[in-house]
Amino acid sequence: MGSTRLRGKVLTDLGGQTVLARVVSRVRRATLVNSVVVATTTEKNDDPIVYQCDQLEVDAFRGDEDDVLDRYYHAAQSKQATAIVRVTADCPLIDPEVMDKTIRAFVNNQPDYASNTLERTYPRGLDTEVAQFAALERAWRDARDTYQRVHVTPYLYQNPQLFKLLSVKGEKDYSQYRWTLDTTEDLEFLHAVFNRLQGQNDVTWRAVVSLLQSEPELVEINNKVSQKSMHEG
Repeated sequence: MGSTRLRGKVLTDLGGQTVLARVVSRVRRATLVNSVVVATTTEKNDDPIVYQCDQLEVDAFRGDEDDVLDRYYHAAQSKQATAIVRVTADCPLIDPEVMDKTIRAFVNNQPDYASNTLERTYPRGLDTEVAQFAALERAWRDARDTYQRVHVTPYLYQNPQLFKLLSVKGEKDYSQYRWTLDTTEDLEFLHAVFNRLQGQNDVTWRAVVSLLQSEPELVEINNKVSQKSMHEG
């Protein structure tokens, strides 16, 4: 709830559902995901997120606000997870097909870490990362830099000599698109997309690409937004 650029963004209404509700619904449609957990903080400010999780009948885990790596580690530990799929709750167009593709590549190749962001070809907002619990545990134990703790996975992909990494890419490069929620411009863009799609929550990422190709003016709404640097915290 304490997002610095757009406070309360994950509980913002987006076409009749909160952003978080849309994310949870879409993640649940991924066939290779066994369990969904919303990892939020112990801050009172985030009580509404836990209440929303109760309504959505999804597990919530509460941990450190600033040390997100610690929060992730203990959330995974609480579920006795052997592998962790990470998506962020500000991506209401997260796509189960893309998630399954990334997870399937992870299962088939058995790296320590797989991601579709190492070499970005998908729109920003479809980011999926998968890590072995043992790799996450090593990062939790050894990562020292603040941004490595805040952003969970940098210690993994910044140390290819320690971890086996796998990049998952799409057939075409659509990395010019920005579908995540970080600013008021992003929210305006997402409202426009969901309005065009009549609020459907099962729309595919390919359908969104088709929409933007037919109405390129929609892309102009937030294409000037700069992505927040990981060093900004």
